[in-house]
Amino acid sequence: METKEIVLEILKDLHPKVDFANAKTLVDDEVLDSFDIATIIADISEEFEINITANEIIPKNFNSAEAITALVERLTD
Repeated sequence: METKEIVLEILKDLHPKVDFANAKTLVDDEVLDSFDIATIIADISEEFEINITANEIIPKNFNSAEAITALVERLTD
């Protein structure tokens, strides 16, 4: 399974009715709240065996599935 597919599955588990494949402003539009972000961080940290530091926890890294995927790929390289 590709990184983006895994990220989309994690997101859909949180909010099944949201179109994460096309959403671009998840944080800006308050689709994701701080609890959701914490859950996403825990899930992707475990899934990809990465450490997401505090300086990575900014809205632009969580505004879309693409942004989250890019974060994961950057941290796994």
